[in-house]
Amino acid sequence: MAQYIPPKVWTWDAENGGNWANINRPISGATHDAELPVGRHPIQLYSMGTPNGQKVTIMLEELLAIGESGAEYDAHLIRIGKGDQFSSGFVALNPNSKIPVMFDRDTGSRVFESGAILLYLAEKFGAFLPDDPAQRTEVMNWVFWLQGSAPYLGGGFGHFYFYAPEKFEYPINRFTMEVKRQMDVLDRTLAERPYLAGQTYSIADMLTWPWYGNLALGNAYDAGEFLDVESYTHLRRWAQNILARPAVQRGRIVNRTSGPLHEQLRERHDASDFDLRTQDKLEPAN
Repeated sequence: MAQYIPPKVWTWDAENGGNWANINRPISGATHDAELPVGRHPIQLYSMGTPNGQKVTIMLEELLAIGESGAEYDAHLIRIGKGDQFSSGFVALNPNSKIPVMFDRDTGSRVFESGAILLYLAEKFGAFLPDDPAQRTEVMNWVFWLQGSAPYLGGGFGHFYFYAPEKFEYPINRFTMEVKRQMDVLDRTLAERPYLAGQTYSIADMLTWPWYGNLALGNAYDAGEFLDVESYTHLRRWAQNILARPAVQRGRIVNRTSGPLHEQLRERHDASDFDLRTQDKLEPAN
């Protein structure tokens, strides 16, 4: 195979990019005019059931589970494979054109970036983020760790191991090494405490579980055996305990468009939707 030599000036080739080539581009801004739908609840979420999307729906379901009725929400599906995130309405809320984005009708606040959304909700409702300065700082340590680490897992390892049109040894080795190092960081930490930031479940766990919990349970990129996830016993114990939470079981299926039909609630507008509007209820049996 001929060695790749970068050109002096890079130019975009829309045909080169694998599964997501149709939505990747080197510029920002809207591609078409379209207003976003608006539901009846205070919180309007525009998202898809990717790991970043799951973070927010898990948080919202956890808030509802502790009785925070103000956290009622409409979760509108943004089909990123079809470019919904490039509509004028979406770009007005998030100029970065990435899911998730949230609009709080109570305060008029737009919030983009999943970590910012969870921090906003934690501060608004006074939940899942300690008041004690030392404990709060420990939570925030892991919030920023996750926001900096997950791109190595998704955009790095996941892309080159699973999505890329061709397999190349160097990037797979490079990102596998880093992902396993990150899993080791988590495993060693969770050997000493039940949750990432200590004794209490927090937004640090909600942010991290959709990425590294799913990975540890073998539910990401068909890479469980490749990464030897079963060797990370403390990480897997944590992942299983988080998955057992009813709010997590609900939140992880909201805006989901893949997997078993009973685990796809493509839009969520009422708590009853979990019983009545999962995709197995809506699609006729074959």
